[in-house]
Amino acid sequence: MAIIKWATAKYEGLGKDGKGHVSTESGALKDQPYGFNTRFEDKAGTNPEEQVAAAHASCFTMALSFGLAKLGFSKGSLASKVAITLVKEGDGFTISKSEIWLDAKVPGMSGEDFEKAAVEAKLTCPISRLLTCDVTLDITSFEGS
Repeated sequence: MAIIKWATAKYEGLGKDGKGHVSTESGALKDQPYGFNTRFEDKAGTNPEEQVAAAHASCFTMALSFGLAKLGFSKGSLASKVAITLVKEGDGFTISKSEIWLDAKVPGMSGEDFEKAAVEAKLTCPISRLLTCDVTLDITSFEGS
């Protein structure tokens, strides 16, 4: 079974003067503005790196949640933050890193077992597998047994 999700992007004008809008199938993003100014100048709107960060954060967190449930845990909370690093390479740009920070509470779980589950989720979530950059994980807090 394949699941296919889509998004659309439109760009009017070219280069720095152009303005774009991005929408997703679900409507979570609907004609959200993006362009040079939202990507490189902190103007209101979104940008591809922010969207990749959101995708990675949500995918990793869900993968870890399902991994913990598979291990028999039914209570807890997970909160992750992902930062995508965009660097200039020659005439273009490359995403060089995706950093995950994780705060978690899983009653009754040892820190060692939690770390194994978190690393497994980092390695196997579909967005991590999509990225070819360095993907790091920093468990900033954990409360367990």
